[in-house]
Amino acid sequence: MSNLALWSRPAWDTDRWLRDFFGPAAATDWVKPTTTGFNPAAEVVKDGDDAIVRVELPGVDVEKDVNVEVDRGRLVIHGEHRDQYAQDDGEGVGRTLREIRYGAFRRSFQLPAHVTGDAITASYDAGVLTVRVTGAYAGSRAQRIAITK
Repeated sequence: MSNLALWSRPAWDTDRWLRDFFGPAAATDWVKPTTTGFNPAAEVVKDGDDAIVRVELPGVDVEKDVNVEVDRGRLVIHGEHRDQYAQDDGEGVGRTLREIRYGAFRRSFQLPAHVTGDAITASYDAGVLTVRVTGAYAGSRAQRIAITK
């Protein structure tokens, strides 16, 4: 699983920026299997001082099957995409083609230290979960400190 930071790095350190944004997941995510379920597409967009995290979840019942949490400084979105055609009676559905992935998913994003759960709102529309992190970029600009003699 990939991590996406909610603040930007200096443009001149592109390699570090790419490693930080798309590098290995947090150690707590390493033990989770990546071959089961699916990894929904996500994007992080800057909107003024806010960060907007959009996760594609078409066909997912977000009221029953999706959780949005803040856990140890991370925004965690996890849940399950259930197969509505799966049957336990043994007769099977008789699919001839299956390209849709079902199962558990988990995405996590590092939050700035000053962001709390009170600054986060979530909504779902047209298959996209939108999470707004208010003030994620506030105070992220470099501030010059005067040197005294």
